[in-house]
Amino acid sequence: MATAALVVPENDVNLNSDIVIDYIRQLRAIDTYDTYAGWSEAKIIDPVILTKERKQAIPVIGDPDEITIARLKAYYNSVATLIEKKSGLMAAPIVHLSHEGFGRALIMVGKLVIVDKILRDTHRFGFASLEDLIEKTDKVLEKALGLIEKYPAAATD
Repeated sequence: MATAALVVPENDVNLNSDIVIDYIRQLRAIDTYDTYAGWSEAKIIDPVILTKERKQAIPVIGDPDEITIARLKAYYNSVATLIEKKSGLMAAPIVHLSHEGFGRALIMVGKLVIVDKILRDTHRFGFASLEDLIEKTDKVLEKALGLIEKYPAAATD
């Protein structure tokens, strides 16, 4: 059986971005069987990148598997970690999914909900590229940090 080629090059400059570094850290943390031991950062993050071809190979309707759910939760853990680093306040990620992959991801700081994402088609969770991952995360961070700035009393409660 042939192994699929990686879509993330080993020397991709985006591997040095804050979100990618922390996301890889989160993925390594949930690897209880040391599957990632000896793997490069590019190989660890590669399954999260869903090119057009990879996305077409995933059925339109389906339930998410445990690995995909773990990647989704690791992503929101990473976003919460970056919010903590930038704001100095503890951020708590909450991911609730039905067995069919529908649900919601929240990140709270104090009593303030700073990220609220409705999740659909989580069996197809991923990003088009590392650039897409970074761009989407930057938008989430900008909005979340703006809410903390706007409502500091709720964020520190």
